[in-house]
Amino acid sequence: MPPPPSTPTTTMPPCYSSEEARTVLDSLSAHIAIVDENGTILDTNRAWRQFAVRNGMPENYDGIGENYLAICEAADGDDGENARRVADGIRNVIHGQVNEFLFDYPCHGPDAPHWYYMRVIRMSGGGPVRVVASHEEITALKLTEEALRESEAQLTRRKVELEEANIALKVLLKQREEDKSDLEQKVITNVKEMILPYVEKLKRAQLKPRDRTLVEIIDAHLQDIISPMMQKLANASIILTPQEIQVATLVKDGKASKEIADILNVSETTIHFHRKNLRRKFGLSNSQTNLRSYLISIS
Repeated sequence: MPPPPSTPTTTMPPCYSSEEARTVLDSLSAHIAIVDENGTILDTNRAWRQFAVRNGMPENYDGIGENYLAICEAADGDDGENARRVADGIRNVIHGQVNEFLFDYPCHGPDAPHWYYMRVIRMSGGGPVRVVASHEEITALKLTEEALRESEAQLTRRKVELEEANIALKVLLKQREEDKSDLEQKVITNVKEMILPYVEKLKRAQLKPRDRTLVEIIDAHLQDIISPMMQKLANASIILTPQEIQVATLVKDGKASKEIADILNVSETTIHFHRKNLRRKFGLSNSQTNLRSYLISIS
């Protein structure tokens, strides 16, 4: 970022003693200036001079003899603050307060935005203080960084949107499950209170064999309808008799039929009858599923 002066000044002899060193310096892509302990520019390379010409200086401009610190401190506008930071950094290196000064800054032109990376170090060896200030364009790197930041910001926004959508979906799914549970509860309650009592009355009535068969078919189909809804033992208890609930609880606890019969003070045959009814009501009649395992899974 060497801001060029308005007019060229007297040229000073370069500080190089070797034509090879001059060739190397001019081959570098970085804009390089060498300044003395006062901040006066002693030499510049081709990249520095070409940058100055592109920004309005005469074709023979080289900047030698100008005071780099004064040029930076005189800068104003949007670049003024950065220029003063550069002057402070160069001065700190000249005085040995820091070994090097590193700084990246914008230097946008009318054609496109530009960024540069500055490094200021003292030349090694004896003799008077000499400081090398180099400026390397890093526009491609900065544009890549900005693109990455924008991509990260988009990913972050997308993540937030997905998290919000996920929360909303969970709420909807929970509401759906609650609605489904309420519907199943209503169906089971209605079957129990409005249909099964009449079916039980018909089963106890003096019916012809054909009519009794029809009633048993109706009862079996009702059980088939409500069995898939009994996902929880609490729901199942709606259509279980009190003794069936006791038997189901003891079976879940791992009690054998004889133990359950002794606990409930009934015959073992009665327990077998209740176990058969439980399997039927839970839809396990034609399944190899263990009754106790099923009761544990829905508890």
